[in-house]
Amino acid sequence: MATFGAANTNPNKSYEVAQPPSDSISSLSFSPKANFLVATSWDNQVRCWEITRNGTVVNSTPKASISHDQPVMSLNLDYNILIGKMGIIAIVLCSAWKDDGTTVFSGGCDKQVKMWPLTSGGQPMTVAMHDAPVKDIAWIPEMNLLATGSWDKTLNESCGVVRYWDTRQSNPVHTQQLPERCYALTVKHPLMVVGAADRNLIVFNLQNPQVGSIEGRVGVHHLDDAQQSKNFTFKCHRENNEIYSVNALNFHPIHHTFATAGSDGAFNFWDKDSKQRLKAMQRCSQPIPCSTFNNDGSIFAYAVCYDWSKGAENHNPATAKSYIYLHLPQESEVKGKPRAGATGRK
Repeated sequence: MATFGAANTNPNKSYEVAQPPSDSISSLSFSPKANFLVATSWDNQVRCWEITRNGTVVNSTPKASISHDQPVMSLNLDYNILIGKMGIIAIVLCSAWKDDGTTVFSGGCDKQVKMWPLTSGGQPMTVAMHDAPVKDIAWIPEMNLLATGSWDKTLNESCGVVRYWDTRQSNPVHTQQLPERCYALTVKHPLMVVGAADRNLIVFNLQNPQVGSIEGRVGVHHLDDAQQSKNFTFKCHRENNEIYSVNALNFHPIHHTFATAGSDGAFNFWDKDSKQRLKAMQRCSQPIPCSTFNNDGSIFAYAVCYDWSKGAENHNPATAKSYIYLHLPQESEVKGKPRAGATGRK
């Protein structure tokens, strides 16, 4: 069984980001246009750094930050379980960039989504509201809409919703009920995939709102019926009989391989086509709750901190420290390899 203590949080000798959050990091996201990195965290903050690279030397400069500080007036049962007796009212759980790289959206336990015109120096404003914590968000440039996934409980006892917002209006343009609480969502137009509690993976066609559901173990699933024979699952982030959660999965923007990061403190690079692991990195001494590639895949950012997988009773604020590291992937780590006997990749 893996144990976490005062051991090395940076065994892979990655570059450390300056002035990281003072509490656990919930999300990381790079601007789609430049090397601006945004982190959200359990200390109610949204922070931005400019990342610069000169050869193999990487530097980080804090640029700006905002707070989610609106008091929560009423709490549902799930939210009470989440925060226990910690008294935290505005934990920021997620962030997303607008496609032009000018604006950041952030959401969290204050049940609101803020729009932050970061590059122009403007002030954040609230553009969406829910009745429960907002767990994930995505900007859909093809529709000029913001999608927000939450733990709202609707009249038919559904335990989660996705709402679509025109940020110029105060009410959502559409609300999609979910079978369970939303934990993650991602959009590649015209498809949106939502990961919900009770092992629900729900696929929405944004041009034709019909729903398909895939339940079971995490794996690689092709949505094209003609490609179903290529579906597979794989085991990862395990040590002996100990099974750890997979906290993040990020596709490389150029090579279309992907990285996973988990509660075991490890991150690995995988090739789905050859069904093999390209590189297993050394385990950090704390979990990795989130990770992301920059827009050209030359930088892989990951957070090392307590991920709350073992509850509030195992969190010690006096000794806990959060880190953000920047890894420069080698081509051999992220570029897929031909399968044995193949003359070339298709």
